[in-house]
Amino acid sequence: MTTTLIQFSYTPETLAKLVKHPEDRSAVVKRLIEQSGGRMLEFYYSFGEYDGMVLAEMPDHVGSLATTFSAYSQGGLTNLKTTILIPVKDAMKAMKIASGLTMPLPEG
Repeated sequence: MTTTLIQFSYTPETLAKLVKHPEDRSAVVKRLIEQSGGRMLEFYYSFGEYDGMVLAEMPDHVGSLATTFSAYSQGGLTNLKTTILIPVKDAMKAMKIASGLTMPLPEG
């Protein structure tokens, strides 16, 4: 499974609709993630650059990308960012591999 952080911003039109008719969008997002074979772990709203974020477990990178493509293509979002999160144990493996790799600098 791939843990994915999806950050999003609503369009002004979508936000106006939600203010006029409040709706729990986490239920809709949960269904979308489940259709991609994943599981929603958390859904939060936030201050700052993004209006909210979703933390999900997806079967793989393709499922993560399919979910964000679908959400973004519907037209209710503007700023959308998907980040694949790497567990510490995998980062440690990568560090050990990296310690044995070399790459020469450009000449000149």
